[in-house]
Amino acid sequence: MKVNTQSVNFTADKKLLDFIQKRMDKLEIFYDKVISSDVYLKVENTSDKENKIFEARVSVPGDSFVVKKQCKTFEEGVDMAAASLERQLKKRKEKLRANL
Repeated sequence: MKVNTQSVNFTADKKLLDFIQKRMDKLEIFYDKVISSDVYLKVENTSDKENKIFEARVSVPGDSFVVKKQCKTFEEGVDMAAASLERQLKKRKEKLRANL
């Protein structure tokens, strides 16, 4: 799957980008018709420790899913968002099967 990653207010290192790519590729296990995904990494300028925002938009035929998570690290945000997207994709797949 093609993952378009954009980092706002900082530059993401190769290790983080590879981790995101790997984790997003796993979504195809749950729903094989995923077209693409857009990932946005943002760092807020606050004194709060949970200042990292991970936002993902996954496109599937006829729909798209958006997940936004705020965490201490981007890795944690990726895991939480991917888990949420897995649930949404499973639900969509079950709905499509029920309609057949």
